Amino acid sequence: MSASVPVGRLDPARRRHDRGRLASERFDLVVIGGGVTGCGAALDAASRGLSVALVEARDWAAGTSSRSSKLIHGGLRYLEQRDFGLVREALAERGLLLDRLAPHLVAAVPIVLPVRHHWQRAYYGAGVALYDVLAGLSGLAAGGSAGRGLPRHRHLSRRGALAAFGSLRPGTLAGAIKYWDGQVDDARYTVTLARTAAAYGAAAVSSARVTRLLRDGARVVGVGVRDLESGAEIEVRARCVAAATGVWSGDIGAMLGGPGGPGGPGGPGGPGGAEGSDRVGGLRVRASKGVHLVVPRGRLRGTTGLILRTPSSVLFVLPWGRHWIIGTTDTDWALDRAHPAASSRDIRYLLDQVNQVLAEPLSTADIEGVYAGLRPLLSGESDATSTLSREHAVVAPAPGLVLIAGGKYTTYRVMAADLVDAAVRAAGLGWAPASRTRWLPLLGARGFDTLWADRVSLARRHGLPVGRVEHLLHRYGTLATEVLALIDERPELAAPLPGAPGYLTVEAYYAAAAEGALHLDDILTRRTRVSVQTAHRGVSSAAGVAELVAPVLGWDAATVDREVAHYRARVEAERESQRMPDDHTADAARLGAADVRGLPDLLDPRG
Repeated sequence: MSASVPVGRLDPARRRHDRGRLASERFDLVVIGGGVTGCGAALDAASRGLSVALVEARDWAAGTSSRSSKLIHGGLRYLEQRDFGLVREALAERGLLLDRLAPHLVAAVPIVLPVRHHWQRAYYGAGVALYDVLAGLSGLAAGGSAGRGLPRHRHLSRRGALAAFGSLRPGTLAGAIKYWDGQVDDARYTVTLARTAAAYGAAAVSSARVTRLLRDGARVVGVGVRDLESGAEIEVRARCVAAATGVWSGDIGAMLGGPGGPGGPGGPGGPGGAEGSDRVGGLRVRASKGVHLVVPRGRLRGTTGLILRTPSSVLFVLPWGRHWIIGTTDTDWALDRAHPAASSRDIRYLLDQVNQVLAEPLSTADIEGVYAGLRPLLSGESDATSTLSREHAVVAPAPGLVLIAGGKYTTYRVMAADLVDAAVRAAGLGWAPASRTRWLPLLGARGFDTLWADRVSLARRHGLPVGRVEHLLHRYGTLATEVLALIDERPELAAPLPGAPGYLTVEAYYAAAAEGALHLDDILTRRTRVSVQTAHRGVSSAAGVAELVAPVLGWDAATVDREVAHYRARVEAERESQRMPDDHTADAARLGAADVRGLPDLLDPRG
């Protein structure tokens, strides 16, 4: 790689460089899918010494990996289903993430489980005690701790429960149990994974949609890719192709000629489409829609999160910076997968469930943001998505092709290692070593504790409030020094982001300059969370941010106007969908705004 392409920095120059590699190299492995598992697989393979290409149809974490409950957890409710293996595996990963891999991105969060009847205390208490025991055993097995010294659970009286979460309705409460889990900004974590994979040599290209599989007889030997920024068609050759495509897994089967018809752009099985086959390699992957609400932190009184039992699943109320996240639903979804829509029925369900325990009920007027994501579940016998497996499976539907499906965010690293192990076998790369990612901190992790301890003097040196420096350290780790250097060069970047004072202007700039953001939506929805953390949903910030990043991304005035117009249309389509009564009408409303990637004028190189 030339010296002009900084290591681990996903800037426009790096994208041009890596796109050139796609056309000119034969890789050991091409990974399809820029979610947490795909980015994890690219890092796993690259850190073993394999040559790797990572391609993503839209933006890093544009799908499921930016729309979760933001929890790194073992899955307390899976104990009730006696899925001890999954819980223990997830708790081991929780410890690694908190202790070693990403202490800057994953933090401990206390959660209370209300007890409404005294008999529940023994039942719930036994489950949480087992959770703690499994966490300890998993931490020892993983060669670390259970996660940065997470406290063990505690039983709280009614008074103690109200001290922890003052918005609870006292009359419905006999006490509570307080336990600890991990919390993460899911999109930021995934972007950092992609950057770390790039630092290990992976060619990482977003806005690169796979349209077909290249074949040599029965063997898959690569993929055909369309660059959605230029319209160029590229053939990417590889010894093996690994698909980590989540709810789009069935499209891979369609490209192979399986159920669902031929793949390709706009075809019934084409990536990014609405409906198609959900079967591939003997697996059936179903999409479960999870909707979350975001409300201001001041609307509820509490110093912990909250977990509630519902008729079909569980509900979380989690502190998230200046906000609370309330979610999630768990319903089957068979409509547009790129932009799943939340309906008014979804929103009302969540409000009805949480208001059962709140002294002062929430209303739609309290909601600042709404987001919906799709979980890829391995289908079982039951039609209820809440009972489908959260475990994962790796299959080889054709020579030279491996695919992973199922799983959960917390166990992405195990999933990635399993996928790469299968790819190594499929490609005959017997020289490749075993996975190393258990020991590889992500970018920003090394030296984080030292820099955190120095945060007061760091703030003084850069002329910023300590709270602002803490904010940057939790988002970037030691890479915050790059962000602070930009502020030193351009002091105006230290100003709060227009319309979103929880962020600094430099963060939007850095998103385009170093984090692979190619569009306004990438910046306001995933590099920051302005789109769900402000009542205006980012509309008031859009024009200023577009002007700010235009020189970095090479936008002219017409492109700036187009980006802002698209973003406003997207927000209005989402607002309209959230007024609709059911999935079908909400989906139709959301589809009123096209994806900014692949719009006709974006495919014209002269445009």
